[in-house]
Amino acid sequence: MAKKLFKNYTFNFDKNESKIITTFCNQAIKQMGMDDKFAKDISAYQSIINKINSDPSEVKLTKDEKIRITRQLQENVKFIGSKMNKSWFLMKWFYRSMYNQYIALLDNHFRD
Repeated sequence: MAKKLFKNYTFNFDKNESKIITTFCNQAIKQMGMDDKFAKDISAYQSIINKINSDPSEVKLTKDEKIRITRQLQENVKFIGSKMNKSWFLMKWFYRSMYNQYIALLDNHFRD
């Protein structure tokens, strides 16, 4: 099977997905703070936010932006999954919504 040379990094997000991604990127920026070693990550997430705010129905990400958001979503899914396994019913219920939203984003847009 031949491997594609160029991939399309254009995404069509609905209103809910764009809100989730924007919130997710803002959260990542806050967590990274103003540390210089995360400057590229912060600029990538800021760029994603700007692109979604301009037109969420057609967001053209760079390969780097797509890789960064995919990896961060995957890490968050692992983290939330482990938190859900260790927590009581109420916390599982709280985390489940976020977990399902991240899984849906990964499955619908960011899985290769």
